[in-house]
Amino acid sequence: MIFRDDVPAVDAKDVPQDAYLLDVREQDEWDAGHAPHAVHIPMGRLSDRAGEVPRDREVYVICRSGVRSAQVTVALNQAGWLSKNVDGGMKRWVEAGRPMETDSGAPPYVA
Repeated sequence: MIFRDDVPAVDAKDVPQDAYLLDVREQDEWDAGHAPHAVHIPMGRLSDRAGEVPRDREVYVICRSGVRSAQVTVALNQAGWLSKNVDGGMKRWVEAGRPMETDSGAPPYVA
């Protein structure tokens, strides 16, 4: 069991503008709305695609509420990455007034 207090975390409002933001939500969640410049690798595909995640910079991991991204943050850190969970996920991202977009041009929302 992962206790969120043990996971390095940052509030959505404090994620740097030029951060490597890894979105681990499912495709339908991503399609509904995501942060500009985020990289989408669903949690279930991460083991196959881990080589795409840079090791030379900090990785900020985000999901809908912060639970899945906390699990991914722990796994990445244990495997040698330097990562932080975006506490509260995309729900907090929106509350903090951070930008969202969709690839379809439809109005973004958190699914």
